Amino acid sequence: MIRALMTAASGMKAQQLQVDTIANNIANVNTTGFKKNELAFREMLYQTMREPGAPTGQSQMAPTGLQVGSGAEVASSMKLFKQGEIVPTNNPLDLAIVGEGFFKVKPGEADVRYTRDGAFRMDASGTLVNSEGYPLQPAVVVPPDATEVIISEDGQVSVMKGDGGVPTNIGAIQLFRFANSSGLRAQGGNLYSETASSGAVQDAAPGIAGTGTIRQKALERSNVQVVDELVALILAQRNYEINSRAIRVSDDMLQQVNNMVR
Repeated sequence: MIRALMTAASGMKAQQLQVDTIANNIANVNTTGFKKNELAFREMLYQTMREPGAPTGQSQMAPTGLQVGSGAEVASSMKLFKQGEIVPTNNPLDLAIVGEGFFKVKPGEADVRYTRDGAFRMDASGTLVNSEGYPLQPAVVVPPDATEVIISEDGQVSVMKGDGGVPTNIGAIQLFRFANSSGLRAQGGNLYSETASSGAVQDAAPGIAGTGTIRQKALERSNVQVVDELVALILAQRNYEINSRAIRVSDDMLQQVNNMVR
């Protein structure tokens, strides 16, 4: 009976983490460039009471063994980098990536982060920065006399000065990708950092090497589908209830044994 109590409790703990993950996905349904999390579960260790193929007599063996499991646990949490919906904003500094790439920003002198959030702004010097003030890398500086900023799908940045005239190129935006984007470490603030699991970063111009293209005056919405999350939430709740019922049944059986002793 004690085994059943602990086994069911492990299932409740796993489903609690599932609910926590779903709650975080739903909370970020309107977060620009957010990528949903998904948990993977695995069974815990087994107690082997009889090995499969154990001898039962002369030249005979058991066709099956006897193993009792000890529950379930969460194996990993994975980011799903599926493309989110692209929505127009009419802000010339809002950029959306159509593809697998990331923007690179620089929080500190010796630190870099990667993001899908393309809601950039200009600081006092005209440098493109994110909402935290981290400059885009390579840096793009818009001159103070620019009247319009034009960013092409391949990342070329041009500005218009005065009325009419020919656009002047002031730089280019690079995109970055990883062999295993799900191996990136989420840092919060829509930022990710490179890890050994993600593989080394690869940089390329937009539209080359699978990085995707840039869409100006648009942002990428979260890839969370609320309906899917609500269905998963109901399933997690029901699984939690069933595990709690297994605990109640085990408790009732233990109580019956105690009553027999009395």
